[in-house]
Amino acid sequence: MGLLDRRHLHPAAGALVAAALLLLSARVPGAMAQEETDDESKFGYVPGSPNAPDRWAELNASWASCSAGRMQSPIDLSRDNATLVRSLGFLNYSYRPTEATLVNRGHDIQVRFNRSAGRLAINGTVYYLKQLHWHTPSEHTIDGRRYDMELHLVHESAENKAAVIGVLYENSSVPDPFLKTLERNIERIRDTHEREVPAGVVDPNLARATGSVYYRYMGSLTTPPCTEGVVWTVFKKVRPVAKYQVKLLRDAVDDGYEKNARPLQDVNDRDISIFRPKPYKGIKRYY
Repeated sequence: MGLLDRRHLHPAAGALVAAALLLLSARVPGAMAQEETDDESKFGYVPGSPNAPDRWAELNASWASCSAGRMQSPIDLSRDNATLVRSLGFLNYSYRPTEATLVNRGHDIQVRFNRSAGRLAINGTVYYLKQLHWHTPSEHTIDGRRYDMELHLVHESAENKAAVIGVLYENSSVPDPFLKTLERNIERIRDTHEREVPAGVVDPNLARATGSVYYRYMGSLTTPPCTEGVVWTVFKKVRPVAKYQVKLLRDAVDDGYEKNARPLQDVNDRDISIFRPKPYKGIKRYY
C-alpha cells in the first residue's frame, strides 16, 4: 500500500481500519505496559553474542513471541507500506505533571510515574501513561532512516492493553528540554543497575511529540517478552536532542547496552496507517 496523497481512503474504510486495530488489541490480553522484563542479564543487543536479539526466544520459554510472533516491533515506516487514513484524526491525549521515580534498569533509563500522569484515547479505549524510557539509536526507522534516539511513552488501559507513543530525535546543538530537567538525576544513577531515585514532579508535557503527522500500526513490546497486541503511534516529525544528552543516557546504562535498539522486524502484510491533516489553504506545512 503506497503512501500517496491521491490515495485517500474513504472515511468508511478508515473506520474499518480503526475497528480492526481495536479488535486485535482487545484479543491479546498479555499486552501490558509493565510487562517489559527488568532483568537485562538475560537479553542483550550485541550482534553475535549468546543473548543477541535473534536469540531472545531461546533464552526463556515465555519469550517465544520474540521469534514466532508475526506482529513484532520495531519496523520501518515508509511510503511503500503505509496508507493515508485521515479519519484517524488528531491524537487525543493529555498529560499532567506528577511525582515520578527515575530507574536505571541496566538496559535503559526509565521514568516511572507514581501517580496519574494523564491519558491517551484510541478508538474509544483510554490508556493511562505509566512510564517512559529511551532507546539509542532509534528503533523505528522512517523511509529506511534511523535516527539518534527514540522516546517511548508507555500507556496501559484498565483491561491491561498497551499503547506506546514513539518520538524520534536527531543530534543537534539544541538540548531536549525534557531530558534537561532530568540530567542531574540521571547522573546520580549512572552505572548503578536497578537503582531508583525520586525525580520529584516530572512534567510529561515536555516530552510530547510535536507536529500532527503520525503512523499507526499493531505491534509488540520491543524488549522481551515481545508481547504482541500493542497499539503503536510513531510521530513523523523529528525533535532535536543535544549530543551530550544522548551520551549521558548511554553512559548511564550497563556496558553492552549503550546501543539498545532492537533490529527491524518483518512487517508481514500488516496494515500501517498514516494520519496527516489537510493543510490550510495556501499552506502545505503540517508536520
